[in-house]
Amino acid sequence: MRTRGAEIRQRRELAGHGLRSFAAQVGISASHLSRIERGQRGAQPEVLKRIAERLDASIPDVADPTA
Repeated sequence: MRTRGAEIRQRRELAGHGLRSFAAQVGISASHLSRIERGQRGAQPEVLKRIAERLDASIPDVADPTA
């Protein structure tokens, strides 16, 4: 599933989460999260759900609706 990587990064940084610690909290590697945030990789629906929950966001807030 395509994501709004820049939105994820912005929300993560505003919440004070570092890349590595946030990735560990949602159960993916830091390199995978980095690729998601840079738009180089999509995310599985369950990963996207965990990202959204951890950021106190909805899936539409972090998913790309045009994909």
